[in-house]
Amino acid sequence: MMTTETTFYISGLKCGGCIATAKESLSKVTGFESAEFDLKAGIMRITGDVDPQAVSRAMSDVGYAAVVKSA
Repeated sequence: MMTTETTFYISGLKCGGCIATAKESLSKVTGFESAEFDLKAGIMRITGDVDPQAVSRAMSDVGYAAVVKSA
């Protein structure tokens, strides 16, 4: 089985605490495996077979915006 990586533009994350909050919310998304964040570039890479809309909702639920850049 192939692992999927989806890249999102993110906004609102400023520090390690923000990342911890985001990861906790993302851990509830079906298919989520891991996330990497580049706060300077405003990019988040999600590994796992996830629904991009579910990822965006999970981020929105904790006060951050995430829009798909690429799949």
